[in-house]
Parts: sequence; C-alpha cells; structure tokens
Amino acid sequence: MNVLFISLGCDKNLVDSEVMIGLLADKGYQMTDDETQADVIVINTCCFIHDAKEESIQTILEMAEYKKTGTLKALIVTGCLAQRYQEEILEEIPEVDEVLGTTSYDKIVDAIQEALEGKSGVRIEDIDALPLPDTKRLVTTGGHFAYLKIAEGCDKHCTYCIIPKIRGNYRSVPMERLVKEARDLAEDGVKELILVAQETTIYGTDLYGEKSLHRLLRELCKIDGIRWIRILYCYPEEIDDHLIQVMKEEPKICHYLDLPIQHASTEILRRMGRRTSREDLEEIIGKLRREIPDIAIRTTLITGFPGETKEQHEELMDFVDQMEFDRLGVFTYSPEEGTPAAQMEDQIPEEVKEDRQAELMELQQEIAFDLAEDMIGREVLVMIEGKVADENAYVGRTYKDAPNVDGLIFVNTDEELMSGDFARVKVTGAAEYDLIGELM
Repeated sequence: MNVLFISLGCDKNLVDSEVMIGLLADKGYQMTDDETQADVIVINTCCFIHDAKEESIQTILEMAEYKKTGTLKALIVTGCLAQRYQEEILEEIPEVDEVLGTTSYDKIVDAIQEALEGKSGVRIEDIDALPLPDTKRLVTTGGHFAYLKIAEGCDKHCTYCIIPKIRGNYRSVPMERLVKEARDLAEDGVKELILVAQETTIYGTDLYGEKSLHRLLRELCKIDGIRWIRILYCYPEEIDDHLIQVMKEEPKICHYLDLPIQHASTEILRRMGRRTSREDLEEIIGKLRREIPDIAIRTTLITGFPGETKEQHEELMDFVDQMEFDRLGVFTYSPEEGTPAAQMEDQIPEEVKEDRQAELMELQQEIAFDLAEDMIGREVLVMIEGKVADENAYVGRTYKDAPNVDGLIFVNTDEELMSGDFARVKVTGAAEYDLIGELM
C-alpha cells in the first residue's frame, strides 16, 4: 500500500509528519513521492496566515482529483487547517475521507484503515493533549540535520495569532524523552539538531516550575555524534543569563538565535500583545552581542499591522538600519478570523503593506550584502549539504545559516565530500545573500 505524504507549513508541522510516517512504516506502508501511484494521500496542513490557508486548500483540491482519475483510495487531511475547519473540509470536499486534528496525528494508522474500509469521520482530541507515540519518526530532511520539537502550543495570545486556538496551551515534552529522541537521531547519522517550538525559551516552565532550556541544552551537548545545536523561535523577553551562559560555554551550540520581534514601535508592539518595547529590544540585542560577539541574529517582522502609521513604519526602518540583523524576514499582516487584531479599526490596504514590506526588504538587502562582503577572507566551518551538478563545487551552510530560510556557501574543491561532512572553508567571495569559498 503506497502512501504519499505532503507536509505544508512550518518545521514543527514537519516533525508531526515524520512521526506519522514512522507510524505508517511500522505497519508496513510504503512511501511514494508520485501522486499517480498513491493508494493513500495524507496532507498535513497549515493555516497560520491567509497564504498558508490558501495553499492548504489548493493542495487538498488538487489531490482530491486523483480520487477520480488515479488509484487513490483514501485522502486524509491533518494538521492546523483540519483542526480549525474540520466540518467545512468534509462538507465542501467530499473526496476527503478522514480529518485529524493537531493532537490526533498518532491516530493516523487507524484513520487510514477506516478510510480504506469506506468509512469517514473526524478525529479531534483534547487540544491540550500531547501525543507521544513510542515509534521512531522517519527523518525527511536528508539525514544530516533534524528538527527536535521540544514543546507544543502557546500561552502568549498575541492579538494577530490563531496558534493558541488550534495548537492549545504550552506543553513541554519531558526532557528524558527529548534526550532519547536526540540520541536516536544521532545514531541514525543526524549531526545538527534544530530546536523548535512555538516558543523555545520557556521550555520546562510547565513541567519543572522554571525555564529549563539551558538544562536541556547541557544534556543534548553530551550526545556523541551531534556537532551543532541550533535554537529557533526565542521570544526576546524570555532570553536569560542561563541561556546566554550555556551558549558561551558549550561549543556544540551554534552562536545563532532566531528572535521573532515582529515590530519595533512600542505602540504597535503593545497593540500586538507583545511583551517588549523598542528599548527592551535594543537592550536584549545589545546584551547578546556584548556577551557573544560573533552571534548571528535572525528575526521576523510584520508590516502593515492595523493602525500602523507612516511614522511607525519609518521607526521600524530606522530600527532595522540601526540593528543590522544578520538574517531578516518580513511578512505583511494577515487578518486571521477569530483574532482580536482582525477586528481592529484602521486596517491597512494591501498595496500599502506590500510597499512597506518591499522597503524593509530593500534596506535589509543592503545590510545583508555588506555583511556578506565582510566575510571575505575569513575561515569558517561549513556543513556540506550536497554537490553542485556538473561542477567541482559543493553547497553548504555556516553556523549563521538555518536550513531553508538563510543563505548558503558554495565551496570549490576537487576533493570528494559527502552531505553532512564538516569542512574548513576560506571565504573568497560574496554573491548577494550567499558566500563563495575554497576548501582549506
């Protein structure tokens, strides 16, 4: 029985998909990447912003066509869109057999079996449950890096965000389980662990009564085979001295932090329900750079939030210019049904949002290109990702680059390298966001 798995949205969703693939492989299902050969198609959906919702719906509709023209016997929809619009999906797209919510992915085997028997239904568990199946997940990222989801849900309730309603309250995964999972990944050849959650910085507060990310990191650093540990989704106000200290002391932890700050105007941050001001952000970022001088800071911004004035946009531009972030992404505000921000007055026209996004990205492009030029002549450690076709060159990443969101380095060499190898490289050039180098 061939199963095609389509995972949309974030890397946290991808971990859920990998768990489901592991559960199915345990039961003898075969994976395929050819929709025309699939007996079962599972779509793990996203609905964080409007574009993600549209992509999920379009993907379901496209795959539903194979019920009419191909060998497809069962179509399963899981994830965030399924959690939020379960009844609508079954009503509007009758080709869908089963709908699984965000805490029901461990029921994937039963759902497929029922669908193949001609039954249909909805499996929505308690939104604050935390499925922890014993089956080993199957990593789909190439084998040399993997995401480690350390918690589920969120308690922050930012005014623009629907996540707490579809992912529930913050629940940390027990530390011993994470360490075991990380050991299993290392034994399978994973060399880089990328820690993810809706927010990684408050890990353990619900289980251990205090922030315990630094304790988890110490344990993960002890695992043989793991060379790099990267931390994503750190809320800036939760950065503490324990985290900074462990980053300074443990050589396996990349000097890289992803801090989603969203804006720099104190008034806009207040309206967003964030817990920082511009002064707070300047202080936190300044401290990180003093304590860890070579730290790479990545952030994300939302432009065009309801009520954002031209002056507040200019304030954000000034902040980006001042901070010189190593990596930056900008999203236009997306009004999400059921969130307080969607009901706010002074919604910004789409063309204004897009113009402001373009201005921010143009400014960041100048900053990023200058930072890339500054790297020329330096020696860096690179994780090799793969070979460039028909050239004596490889593509890789430095500690400053998370996979799929940041830049790359192209390494010229006649030597044979493998994906997952680490190499010392001298940077010889810069091409926009990417670097060029030679094997030392």
